[in-house]
Amino acid sequence: MQKQISNLDKLTLSNDFLFKHVMLRKRICKHILEELLHTEIADITYLEAEQTIDVYPDSHGIRLDVRIADATNTHYNLEMQVKNPVNRATGKFLLPKRTRYYQAMLDTDMLQKGQDYDELSPTYIIFFCLFDFFQDSQRIYTFKKRCLENMNIELADEAVIMFLNTLGTKGDVSPDIQSLFDYINSNIINSNFTREVADTIVEIKNDKKVRDAYMTYEMRMKDMRDEAHAEGKAEGLAEGKAKEKTATAKRLLSMGLSVEDIAKATSLSVEQVEAIKAE
Repeated sequence: MQKQISNLDKLTLSNDFLFKHVMLRKRICKHILEELLHTEIADITYLEAEQTIDVYPDSHGIRLDVRIADATNTHYNLEMQVKNPVNRATGKFLLPKRTRYYQAMLDTDMLQKGQDYDELSPTYIIFFCLFDFFQDSQRIYTFKKRCLENMNIELADEAVIMFLNTLGTKGDVSPDIQSLFDYINSNIINSNFTREVADTIVEIKNDKKVRDAYMTYEMRMKDMRDEAHAEGKAEGLAEGKAKEKTATAKRLLSMGLSVEDIAKATSLSVEQVEAIKAE
């Protein structure tokens, strides 16, 4: 228990657990949105923080850090992204298609049965990234759909994806957003706004309910890591056995045994043995 509490004390805003709890402070979250979007927002309503959306029983669920709606029914999803995830099997970066999936799941969850498509709310998916995914040094990368043949033509689906690059040096952001980036990067307090954020973090860490919730969160994360490790180990064992069977089949083929006998000896199918023989 003491170790978990100590871990909570060491957390910074880049941790998704702490980020979520800070964004649950309405004044801070509302101010960030107003500064990013250069607009006044009358009020915001929290939907479900850290909500998991499973539209279909066999679909890949997504866990959302913070999901918000404002007074105009515009929806916002705020995410903290510390690492740039890569598919180890393909070497491809996952973030672009993750945003595509998030958007699809948000829309599907939002549109109730019998509603028309035009009832979909405007959406902003906003990633706070501690890395420059596009390597162009922009502080903010904003994406909307446009016609390739005429970039002045926008597909007005009201879906916006923003990547906030806390390391960026290009493009204008408000002083409070820049100070927030500095605070995320290095815990530097250089504005009244980041002082408020820092004071809020101290308050959050001293909240007994939050400390209890963090213990639960840590245990859940550990269970997920253990499960992923067990699955990876099982996959590794299965792959090792498959390679061993293939190697055995090749040795038996070199000894002149029939395909049928090798299939029986290795528990491979006749088709699999024939494929190995054809190599």
